[in-house]
Amino acid sequence: MSDAGSAWPVSEHGLVSGWPGAERLRAWARGHPTTTDVLLACALLPLALVVEHRGVAAAARPLLFGTGALLVSTLAFRRLFPLATLAAACVFALVQGLFGPPFPPTSIAVLVAVYTVGAHSGRRRALTALAILGVLIAVEVVRGDELAESAARFVFAAAVVVAAFVLGVNVRMRRVYLVSLRDRALRAERERDQQSQIAAARERATIAREMHDIVAHSLSVMIALADGAAYAARTDAAAAETASLHVSSTGRQALDEMHRLLGVLRSNGGESPRTPQPGVAQIDELVTQVRTTGLPTTWTITGEWFPLSPTAGLTLYRVAQEALTNVLKHAVRPSAAHIRLTYLDSAVTLEVDDDGAGPRGTAGAPSGHGLSGMRERVGVFGGEVTAGPRPGGGWRVTARLEPGHTGSAVNA
Repeated sequence: MSDAGSAWPVSEHGLVSGWPGAERLRAWARGHPTTTDVLLACALLPLALVVEHRGVAAAARPLLFGTGALLVSTLAFRRLFPLATLAAACVFALVQGLFGPPFPPTSIAVLVAVYTVGAHSGRRRALTALAILGVLIAVEVVRGDELAESAARFVFAAAVVVAAFVLGVNVRMRRVYLVSLRDRALRAERERDQQSQIAAARERATIAREMHDIVAHSLSVMIALADGAAYAARTDAAAAETASLHVSSTGRQALDEMHRLLGVLRSNGGESPRTPQPGVAQIDELVTQVRTTGLPTTWTITGEWFPLSPTAGLTLYRVAQEALTNVLKHAVRPSAAHIRLTYLDSAVTLEVDDDGAGPRGTAGAPSGHGLSGMRERVGVFGGEVTAGPRPGGGWRVTARLEPGHTGSAVNA
């Protein structure tokens, strides 16, 4: 036995399509509504010739044929002027009823017009037209008949007319429903594209921050080491060699971090790279790296320690890295730098101080993206970053993270 779905395909209107080309025919009809209506009127035109001759005067037969032809011809305008088409069809049907038998074959055009009003007109207008049509049917069926027979004919005719009207209303409601579904699908698709673009922009911003932190810090350290190596090359070959080795080591470390970051991009959500992200524990290595440039750097931890999420640790590491990078790049003759990490009951605070001179006041703070990147990272945790001159000289960067937000929404 064949599958029922393949044997009886269903169109978008919920009607059964008996053959494969039915949907293509419907699509053509939807694209050429006026032509379709004209063809329908031509197809029903032969019904005007089928006239009951009994009891009809010979002189009235041409009139019945003409009014029947006009009645059917009104369907050529049914979708352009639904209510006018129904009114004209009712007038011609009444003329036929006056000079011939009631409900001739051409009366089917009235049913088609009723269906069209239900399918293409507003509810209030359609109901008004249906009520007027009911009155006309009553006038038509009571002519010269007994009351019981007239009532039966009225009930039958009214039932047929109401059925045609309800069918048209159902088609209109289904059409509106399908349009609403298409609109919802389009809106959902646009929203999905917008969410994808927002997610891509957020990811690009995260990658840009990571690349900035890696490249800016590593290059600053390498430049400082290279300057030291060039200065020491004439007087202390061993120191110059050590500085050169530190340059290559820093470059390799930066290259490894960039490979790790690019590996995340290539993985497309697959297996994460095995190299762990830096955190608070790696600040000691960061301090050691800065010391090799000739800047004495220390760091201390105060307060009662509690565990931080990996993303919070990465944020603290990047803030310390960016702050020390700014010391190397912008401070004039700094003699020392100090990092202080403080664990409090309500927050974790990281302070980076230096004693460098130079025009680094509030208005002359570095204009790059480092400070804004730090604020974006810390802001995700409900914290804030401040940067400005110290009272005793130098510069201070302070980052405060709220433990309640720690690791809740960072996508580093």
